[in-house]
Amino acid sequence: MISVDPSSPLSPVEQIRSQLAAQIRTGQIPADARLPPVRQLAADLRVSAGSVAKAYRELESSGLIRTARAAGTRVNPGYATTEPLIQAAENLAHQAIKDGLSLTEAQGLLAHAWAQTRPTSK
Repeated sequence: MISVDPSSPLSPVEQIRSQLAAQIRTGQIPADARLPPVRQLAADLRVSAGSVAKAYRELESSGLIRTARAAGTRVNPGYATTEPLIQAAENLAHQAIKDGLSLTEAQGLLAHAWAQTRPTSK
């Protein structure tokens, strides 16, 4: 499902949050799927339960998941990304690898492009 790299510059919380968000948006984790309980995922990833809980809170605040005591933590419907966007991301990944870029460098390029295309507030 997901993994945490202790050597990553990203915190465990951000690694968990971003991987789950990507899997929800690509449909790898479908709408209404139940996510593992906090303690179980923390044990599986060998991180603190607080890290998983914080990642879940951030995903919940962005609307990707919902938590109910009896029903557990589930994926909200309507957040899957469109196929053209997934294809564009795959194309970026393939080209970045072909050009010898690291994941961090490719993410930097995307962040730069994102900043250039976002409308500026007046």
